[in-house]
Amino acid sequence: MRLALIKAVERVAATEILPRYQFVTHERKADGSLLTEADIATQRALARALHDIHPVPLLGEEMDEDEQQYLWQTHDTLWCADPIDGTSNFVHGIPYFAVSVALIRHGRPQLGVVHDPLHRETFSAMSGKGAWFNEQQLHCRNEPTIDLHHAMASVDFKRLNKSLAQALVLEPPYASQRNFGACTLEWCHVAAGRCAVLLHGGQKLWDYAAGSLILEEAGGFYQSLEGIPYWKGNPWKRSVVAATQPALFQTWLDWLIHSSEVNSRAPA
Repeated sequence: MRLALIKAVERVAATEILPRYQFVTHERKADGSLLTEADIATQRALARALHDIHPVPLLGEEMDEDEQQYLWQTHDTLWCADPIDGTSNFVHGIPYFAVSVALIRHGRPQLGVVHDPLHRETFSAMSGKGAWFNEQQLHCRNEPTIDLHHAMASVDFKRLNKSLAQALVLEPPYASQRNFGACTLEWCHVAAGRCAVLLHGGQKLWDYAAGSLILEEAGGFYQSLEGIPYWKGNPWKRSVVAATQPALFQTWLDWLIHSSEVNSRAPA
């Protein structure tokens, strides 16, 4: 099923996304995010292709919120897709966006694919079977050991509380920081060792469904910033703290918790 899913996602990206790259109009959704014809066409094409692989409903980012909630509450098994993660990049010609698809059973991803069509990079994973990058087994880098102050970090500041974001800006504990605007790829780039640590203040189901499985199966570590068991929290807004190695993960988490506590006690 993994190979069939990869083939379907890559085919849809080639036919529905790439021909429209830099040649697409856009509009604003109610939440202010961008929407294009490519998002809609890709989601429709995915719905058809995924049904042929496994005939369960598709919960897509571009659906009405009520429909998303209904599908999540009434189906034990479903597909979850973000047809174009990084639509703002896509619209403005920035070459950093992806298609993300996961098969979810009982609230947990069992199969996931994230495909970057411009760079022809495909990340995939199956629960308990491992993770792959373009059909090569994927393992988080674990040698040499990385110290936090030498780490490359992927951090989305705008969804963090103000005090923690300020602490990260004023006294960053890592060597350097990036954020490119596509959550699904950021999970995968940690799994591939391109970034050693990750922090995001609130992702939706389609942002983390495939990426979290890829990181987990590659041997990475993650949890919510609030300390809630990751798969027990609100599926529509989950923060994530992640790292490639166990010691690095604990150091990163400890720094974030300490900084949050210190800043919460600081006078306004």
